[in-house]
Amino acid sequence: MVGGRVGVVGGSIAGCAAALAATRIGADEVVVFERAAARLEERGVGLALHNDRYAELAAAGYLDASIPWIQLTRRPWVVRDDASRGGREIGVLQLPFRSYSWGSLWEELRHRVPERVDYRTGAQVARVSRETGGAVVHLADGTEERFDLVIGADGYRSVVRAAMHPGAVAEYGGFVVWRGTLPAERLPDPAEAFHEEDAATVGFPGGHLLSYRIPGSGGGGTTVNWVFYATPPDTVVSQFADPQTVQPRLMSDELRRYHLRLVADHLPPFWQEVVRRTQPEDTFVQPMYDMVAPSYALGRLVLLGDAAAVGRPNTGSGAVKALQDAAALERALRADDSWESALETYGAERVAVGRATVELGRRLGRAQVTHTPDWAAMDQQALDHWWGEASGAKGFGGYEMRR
Repeated sequence: MVGGRVGVVGGSIAGCAAALAATRIGADEVVVFERAAARLEERGVGLALHNDRYAELAAAGYLDASIPWIQLTRRPWVVRDDASRGGREIGVLQLPFRSYSWGSLWEELRHRVPERVDYRTGAQVARVSRETGGAVVHLADGTEERFDLVIGADGYRSVVRAAMHPGAVAEYGGFVVWRGTLPAERLPDPAEAFHEEDAATVGFPGGHLLSYRIPGSGGGGTTVNWVFYATPPDTVVSQFADPQTVQPRLMSDELRRYHLRLVADHLPPFWQEVVRRTQPEDTFVQPMYDMVAPSYALGRLVLLGDAAAVGRPNTGSGAVKALQDAAALERALRADDSWESALETYGAERVAVGRATVELGRRLGRAQVTHTPDWAAMDQQALDHWWGEASGAKGFGGYEMRR
């Protein structure tokens, strides 16, 4: 596939990867529409990539070792125990992952987008429409632009998906995560409660805390990324029902107070202090949503990343899904001389991955949040058995790419 004009709606990690794919297949012109006016590197927190998934994406040319990262190897599980500030360890799972800062990963991908790509910030797309042999992007300022292909990389509230499948909307998954970041130099004692290669997990009735180190902003030092999974109070659940009306990074006083009560009730003293030392401006709430589009391609519209399938972060897939989608789209377009045939091939491959990822997220949500086991009664053997049933034989950390 050579030539054509390609529009990308959304300019975050998924959008940058989509722009790279479009330029690599020889598009004559690529335009990226990013609604945010500010730079995106200050958004997001931490993410992790399985070593094997990183190797595949590096081989495909989307990642390399120059992007700041930290090697993780272990996932110790602990429970509160009055005899230890850091909690009592019940077992350790292997975790061959590389951790990243969302911001630094986005920035590196943004730098790799060729200068000839027209990357527009503050460009609000109101809607997208299909037409014979192409698609039209309708901007909020009333202008319109026509393309041979429009790629929806605009997240779980995608306007491109709305044009393809109006009834395919994300549904609230029953719980939320409180997220925060803390400079590693502000960690409390004892240091042995949290080793550098650890993705420490604290299990408690109705949820868990996951924490690991990520590269600090600007390439200096390290930052502690923590993610606290639990169900919110019934009084606020209604505000998460419609993803179109949820305010991103919402953290009401009620949610903050409720979170701190859960922290005091369930976390060991060391981890309580980690949360309390995190500045309010460095914390936010993220509702869990589930959604898989019925198809990833329709005419000259195509979806990737969270616009195509919204998977929960407890799958460990992070940005993997979006980057793999871009690599698969590039491969399909290279292999076919018909837009429609190439997009059909891409969709058939990736929709199956999206469905599997979403189902894994639901299964892990039940096991780790809504129907938690008695972790305090577990030992290594029990933990291994529980995790094997919860995670399945494969899928945690993302699924293997086709070649």
